[in-house]
Amino acid sequence: MKYEVGRMRIGELSERTNTSRRLLRYYEEQELIIPARCANGYRDYDERLVDRVMQIRGLLDAGLPTRIIKQILPCLDKPRIIHFADATPEMIATLELERDRMTKRIRCLTRNRDALADYLDAVRDDNRPGSATGADDSPA
Repeated sequence: MKYEVGRMRIGELSERTNTSRRLLRYYEEQELIIPARCANGYRDYDERLVDRVMQIRGLLDAGLPTRIIKQILPCLDKPRIIHFADATPEMIATLELERDRMTKRIRCLTRNRDALADYLDAVRDDNRPGSATGADDSPA
């Protein structure tokens, strides 16, 4: 069976996003992605789902739970589709806590990155020829 350009089966989506088929099915269960179905029942994934899966993975890596991701995914679409009726006070409070937690994590990661960069600079400076420990010990 020849497949349409821009359409793919779960195996191709899995390979292109480096995401297991099992995890893609879980995303579908959670309604984070919604593939079409072929007449034979196979899932039919649109090309746009590659980016969507990468967004989901990034948000999960940031520590967001799938229930929050489901709420904010429409905000990442162009054009944006925001369901304000779903934005209960509890949801807003949860999103604010998640945002604050992410901000703290970003600060921590930035400090760690800067410390690592400083260490690498010091090691490179120390190992260059002519430095105290990186001096060329060969006889002149």
